[in-house]
Amino acid sequence: MAKIVTQEQARRIAVRAQLLDGSARGVLDTVRRLGFLQLDPISTVAPPQHLVLWSRIRSFDTRRLEQLLWRERKLFEWNAYIWPIESLPLVRARMRNNRRATKENWQRRGRQFLEENDSYRRYVLRELERRGPLLGRELDDPVRRKGGHRWWGPRRTGLMLEILSIRGQVAVVGRQGTQRLWDLAERWYPESETISIREAERIFAEQRFRSLGVRLENGEWVAHPDVSDEPVPDRVTVLSPFDRLVHDRDRAEALFGFRYRLEMYVPPAKREYGYYVLPVLEGDRLVGRVEPRFDRGTGELEVLGAWGETTRLDEALGPLAEFLRRNGPTG
Repeated sequence: MAKIVTQEQARRIAVRAQLLDGSARGVLDTVRRLGFLQLDPISTVAPPQHLVLWSRIRSFDTRRLEQLLWRERKLFEWNAYIWPIESLPLVRARMRNNRRATKENWQRRGRQFLEENDSYRRYVLRELERRGPLLGRELDDPVRRKGGHRWWGPRRTGLMLEILSIRGQVAVVGRQGTQRLWDLAERWYPESETISIREAERIFAEQRFRSLGVRLENGEWVAHPDVSDEPVPDRVTVLSPFDRLVHDRDRAEALFGFRYRLEMYVPPAKREYGYYVLPVLEGDRLVGRVEPRFDRGTGELEVLGAWGETTRLDEALGPLAEFLRRNGPTG
């Protein structure tokens, strides 16, 4: 049964629930415990999925993540996240809902795009069935949209594949560098039970509560019953901007008294700190922030700036630099 705890207890519970206490054991178990890993193309230091895992495991081979995704298939990629295969029935409920629902603007726009480009949709599915798996660039598009989309450019291919993916009709089945390899979903995803969207969202909410450890309700911190509030080991690490401990900026500020914003899209002259600044976690406290940048040519991790209590920063950045060098140019 959930219970009300003090802010000090809540901090310890949140850190432990997110496996930032040094208790993480292996890539697969960590993803299962966290629920998912977020993907993002920005890798000033390392891709977010690698940095989130490193903050918890420290010594792991990024090739293990690829193996779990594309060979063993115990993880899968969908909608810019990596999920444990056990979550496939829940994700499939969202896929089915995305095909039916038009409540959100993006759902209406997606349906409209498919209706306006129905012949191209049929071409993409036919080519994947006949020739797949394929990279997006291996699919032709005779139409060039004037001005283009700010993310997808003038070709319709990327947006088409994205919409078909969130609707569960195509799947990401591999990667060549940063490029996704696509195939028909029915050829990639295994059979799974059918769960209603209402039940899926209930289970997702429970998983989210468990992985975050605490939530703020009516001004009080409520703790999940399965997470310990014992003291956290004196461990120093840096966090990805996409790390779930700080992803909800308002929650992080309420819990740690630490105001954090990612300023990548802020004009340089208006930035308070820097382009890609990472929070520094010491035990159960967010004590400062640092702006590192990994030079893949020299293998050096540069520090462009540091703020707050960062006297123990080398305890985190030394192992991080070693990890980045060991895992090569894509790490």
